[in-house]
Amino acid sequence: MKKSRWFLVVALFGLLAACGVTTVNQPSSTPVASQPPSAEPITLTVSAAADLNYVFPEIGKLWEQETGNKVTFNLGSTGQLAQQIERGAPVDLFAAANKKFVEELDKQGLVLSETKALYGVGRITLWQKEGSALEIKAIQDLMKPEIQRVAIANPDHAPYGVAAREALQSAGIWNTIQPKLVLGENIKQTQQYAETGNVDVAIVALSISVNKPGKWTLIPADLHKPLEQMLAVPKSAPHPGAAKQFAAFINGIKGRPLMQKYGFVLPGENPVS
Repeated sequence: MKKSRWFLVVALFGLLAACGVTTVNQPSSTPVASQPPSAEPITLTVSAAADLNYVFPEIGKLWEQETGNKVTFNLGSTGQLAQQIERGAPVDLFAAANKKFVEELDKQGLVLSETKALYGVGRITLWQKEGSALEIKAIQDLMKPEIQRVAIANPDHAPYGVAAREALQSAGIWNTIQPKLVLGENIKQTQQYAETGNVDVAIVALSISVNKPGKWTLIPADLHKPLEQMLAVPKSAPHPGAAKQFAAFINGIKGRPLMQKYGFVLPGENPVS
């Protein structure tokens, strides 16, 4: 009986070998390289000036498709976003509408100096909602009596508001027009005042004037100081490596065409008045 069982076992192993099946204790002749577990996707938090309301989400989608990571945008007034970083907000990338805010944070030791980079120069426009019957071809037209309310972003913390004030001063109408002014918290809210009819016209960013309904006239670049826009990675960034990659993507071959699409002058180029 024992001999017959032994023959059955030997026959079974022979059958398994013929079928190409190996036993669990038998080592493989070819070692298999172990695959490291795939990295979990991360989510970047980007604090960006409100003039980037349309272009940055487009760039972000391209970056997400290429990397598998995610990006969320905290859009608002540059000055207020800078204050959040000063208070320790966990921001991965800061994109300011004026380079002086990034440079000030750098002086305080709050950003990685080597990540500072210009990414565009902004322009301002006289913007009206679609269908407006008012004829506005130049900044001096804001003096017309039929134009009763004009919105600009608050110059106390919004770079585009500063540029609007400078343009009005250069045109010699700042003091006269002040009773007409309505201040927005940021450039997007300023445009919304005109969209809803709460003001007759708004001085806003070219980047939120193009590629959407509305009437607009470009304000000459020589009426205000250049809106040189700069980004940097804060030292408090939860994901500094990925933030650097996204910053490079914005200034790379896929980000720059979109910046131009929304009216930004690229660093090193001269604006056309």
